[in-house]
Amino acid sequence: MIDFIKFSSKYFVRSMDERDADRILALCRGNSLFYEYAQAEPTLEQVLGDLRISPPGVDMQDKYYLGFFDGKTLVAVMDIIDGYPEPSIAFIGFFMVDAALQGRGNGSFIIMETEEYLRSIGKTAIRLGIDSDNPQSNAFWRKNGFFTIAEVDNEGHTILLAEKSFD
Repeated sequence: MIDFIKFSSKYFVRSMDERDADRILALCRGNSLFYEYAQAEPTLEQVLGDLRISPPGVDMQDKYYLGFFDGKTLVAVMDIIDGYPEPSIAFIGFFMVDAALQGRGNGSFIIMETEEYLRSIGKTAIRLGIDSDNPQSNAFWRKNGFFTIAEVDNEGHTILLAEKSFD
């Protein structure tokens, strides 16, 4: 089990749920570039679905949809699965920083501290998917030490499966 409060020394981290959907949606709507490349629009239904969905065979107790707060300001959201696709790996299903706070190291700081915590509890890697067409996402994850391990076709759209190993 993940103690997500330890994901950050700078931000207050808490679990997000349906009551937070409007806040999450507002953060998502500010990131139009992400949704342009994803060929989608952020909607309340999409946010509510993201809060409830997990990969096949994954128990919802291993899914954490988290908000990172600076005071009352939602700085970032992260959807992370503990032990997927194998017990020693954590999978980030979604990570987004408020567009107004991007480019200042906030996202990288959150990922660095999350990595430090996961390593301290015995995880060996973090995995995630990157939209192959999104240069901003590609640059962010590469800058943070993630490397492509596979390409996955998702309904005619290529997703890069990326990983950062702690070895």
